[in-house]
Amino acid sequence: MTKILPLLLLSLTLLTANAQKCPKPQPMKTVVNDALAFATQQSLAMAHSLADRPNRLPQTTDRFGRLITCNSGWWVSGFFPGVLWYLYENTPTDELRQQAHLISMRVADQQYTTDNHDVGFMIFCPFGNALRLTGDTTYATIIRNASNSLITRFRPATGCILSWDRAEWNKQWQYPVIIDNMMNLEMLMWAAGEFKNDQYAHVAITHANTTLQHHYRPDYSCYHVVSYDTLTGRPELKHTAQGYSHASAWARGQGWGLYGYTMMYRFTRDTTYLNHARHIAAFILNHPRLPSDKIPYWDFDAPNIPDTYRDASAGALICSALIELSGYVDAKTAKQYLSVAETQLRALAAPPYRNAPGNNGNFILKHSVGHMPNNTEVDVPLTYADYYFVEALVRYKKLKGW
Repeated sequence: MTKILPLLLLSLTLLTANAQKCPKPQPMKTVVNDALAFATQQSLAMAHSLADRPNRLPQTTDRFGRLITCNSGWWVSGFFPGVLWYLYENTPTDELRQQAHLISMRVADQQYTTDNHDVGFMIFCPFGNALRLTGDTTYATIIRNASNSLITRFRPATGCILSWDRAEWNKQWQYPVIIDNMMNLEMLMWAAGEFKNDQYAHVAITHANTTLQHHYRPDYSCYHVVSYDTLTGRPELKHTAQGYSHASAWARGQGWGLYGYTMMYRFTRDTTYLNHARHIAAFILNHPRLPSDKIPYWDFDAPNIPDTYRDASAGALICSALIELSGYVDAKTAKQYLSVAETQLRALAAPPYRNAPGNNGNFILKHSVGHMPNNTEVDVPLTYADYYFVEALVRYKKLKGW
């Protein structure tokens, strides 16, 4: 007995030490509320830093952590005002509403843009949320004008909205359509119902169906770019511009598709879209190279995994989509989706993904990848990572009824 007692004491000491090293995880309610409080602190600081820089909007940071801004014409311009509206929804203060409105109006001129397929991102992220939360019909007019602008880029011959003008990007593409464009359909689907305009819905549904047919491989991964022959309407090239290779699964692209088809099911209740979203989710969640924290590498097929960059923007996007998709499936599958989303929220809400207060231009998250092959915006904060993270937090909180 005298020999056993010291061993028992040693075992208890080791168990206590291990418990101290691995503290009990915080409840999800604490994680979510703390993350939203931090997001509010950072975002208001960012808004104040832009007060004397009219018509500028946050984009990313430079290698020294200094804020890089863009004008309203760059595709990411609507995300930061969208963040402010979500934060206002969570904590409806006068300051958040004022800042959300003022910064949203910096993007309002894009309602008339016809040379950019991302007018849906730029307008609906701020003004869709603004209208939903305030009922101010001024915002509705802006959305209607933007919807009219966006459908000018649709061509019946291809069945798609043109993404990039040919001379602007790669002259080998006749009619390039990128998977990101699925996200811009949300504005059209909402506007179709709000303004009783069947043309908006026709364009969005046709685009979604064409993309489903031609962008996806048998394993439900997708290409980034499909270029169509303008005469025959058939695909001529299938490429991946921002991923590792034409045959690879660029992480954020998989997220755009998951979110886009989940959203299309929300509006149409067409089970084709729901089943497709579930297949995309299965590809992502069952992928052998998805890390344990569920924040993907920038490309699922990057050759130097695990010694390469994660993409917090892809993680946040997938997380937000999974939370919504969990509401459309059976209980067992919903539990699986929410378990992954909770893992992602916990990861993004803590270091190393969470920014330090006041650092890196007051962004919320770090460690996103914009365009790896072009060596631009690599391992930096990105405004759309913040947007989908805050959206995911708000969605999860609503789901739980907190």
